[in-house]
Amino acid sequence: MKKVYFFGFAAVLLIITSITVWSGGGSQPSAAGAGTNFNPTGMPIVNTPVELTALTVRHANMGESFINNTWMVELERRSNVRINWQVFSSVGWEERKAILLASGNLPDIIIGSIVFNDTDIMGNLDMFLPLDDLINQHMPRYRAAMQAIPALRSIATFPDGRMYSMSRNLPNWSTVANQPIINGTWLDRLGLGIPSNLDEFVAVLRAFRDNDANGNGNPNDEFPISFTGERIPAGLLEPFGITNSSASQMSIIDGRVFHWPSSPEYRDAIRWVRQLWVEGLIDPESYTQSSAMLLGKHQNPEAPQVGVAWAWTPLSGTFGQWGFQNIAIPPIAGPTGRRYASGDHNGFLSIMRNEALITIFCSMPEVAARYLDEWYESEASIQNLWGPIGISITKHDDGTYSLNSPPPGMSASDMYWGNSLRDFGPKFIEPGFSDRIRLDPTSGDGLKMEIARMAEAYVMEPFPNIIFSPREMEELAALTVDLNSLINQTQARWVTQGGIDNEWDNYIRQLNAIGLQRYIAILMDGYNRLPRR
Repeated sequence: MKKVYFFGFAAVLLIITSITVWSGGGSQPSAAGAGTNFNPTGMPIVNTPVELTALTVRHANMGESFINNTWMVELERRSNVRINWQVFSSVGWEERKAILLASGNLPDIIIGSIVFNDTDIMGNLDMFLPLDDLINQHMPRYRAAMQAIPALRSIATFPDGRMYSMSRNLPNWSTVANQPIINGTWLDRLGLGIPSNLDEFVAVLRAFRDNDANGNGNPNDEFPISFTGERIPAGLLEPFGITNSSASQMSIIDGRVFHWPSSPEYRDAIRWVRQLWVEGLIDPESYTQSSAMLLGKHQNPEAPQVGVAWAWTPLSGTFGQWGFQNIAIPPIAGPTGRRYASGDHNGFLSIMRNEALITIFCSMPEVAARYLDEWYESEASIQNLWGPIGISITKHDDGTYSLNSPPPGMSASDMYWGNSLRDFGPKFIEPGFSDRIRLDPTSGDGLKMEIARMAEAYVMEPFPNIIFSPREMEELAALTVDLNSLINQTQARWVTQGGIDNEWDNYIRQLNAIGLQRYIAILMDGYNRLPRR
């Protein structure tokens, strides 16, 4: 016990020592007080070099090789703004973060939404600068970005109407979320076509169930659909218009906003899924198996055992060595004949807030703003996603760009993450620029863009990612736990045992007793206070 106490105390001392280093920018002269040192336009940003401290967090232990990105090095040279990077691993970050916020002292700049979430920022709002005036006066690139994509502004607008963080959008990013993936080899073996509506889809599932679809000589080891977890795959609900069924549990069809687990669409969808279960078209172990068990069925060494899934691409890691057998198919038409797809016309999860913040401890906010504005140039953004031109990217004489192959023994993902901030940090791709980027349509990001074409016309408007006040967050958190508990329990029972029609009215009463109407009201208050699109 003494050893545990000693090492725990030592760890706290180490973290506190680290926080002392993070204070970075407090001793710098302000841009306003630097006289002619600060240039409001052009380069350099300052005539005499200055230093800013920036904090970012990396997944696991990816390290800080990204700071050698030649674009970032060149920006420092051109701007005379030197960045003292403080890079931390996501492992153990929650504990470090709590102590950092409690210390009352932050670095000048925060980079990446992985560092602080909405709750962190809203609970410590007095530690971050409102950015509206800085954006208007010193960030023309970011202003242009928000004019081109209004969602960049709306997603970063806090409940008081001001912006405390900067947002980003990713280049060449699919507008479509997970798509239906079906084993094309099974279809060919059984002489089946690609299903287009619910009747054809069910007919394919029956054929997968009744025949030796995987060709291993055992007609009883195929599972048309298999999943794990409390809920059925979100893709099964899409033919009924339930899209983007994320944590908010709100969907939008033709401008109509509704809470999908209490909607007629949901009741119809569960009735249909119940029939799939009754017919043995869903793996009976779905509600009890572990993720490892499900993965074992997809990647069974002898032959794959699952016929249909919903995934990012047919080559997603879920399918392992059998990915080559899979094909993506268009959204299945629902009972009305209409098709729906989850996603976002601005790019699915492409637009995010909290990618850059300037703290009150930054004594040169104008310099920080001008420095960050340079990140919102298109060529800068692709280099901060994939890596620098000449290493990760080739720029061709015709003005197009292509991604380079990684060195032997290195994956493309490792190359991108090692040479850039990848998913995190400010980014903006101006309209039309994406057309100049050439991606390999047979793998990775290029494959996703290729298969998304069959679904992008059916993407519904997602319920927006809203910033709530601390009081709203606290209330939503409590309501979400109780509502989800009832929703998940009843869904599993209705799928496996039936009874949705007899129990529906009582289910709605129970949801209302928990606080469903208050839950919806909070979400809609946030929705209605967004800047009008």
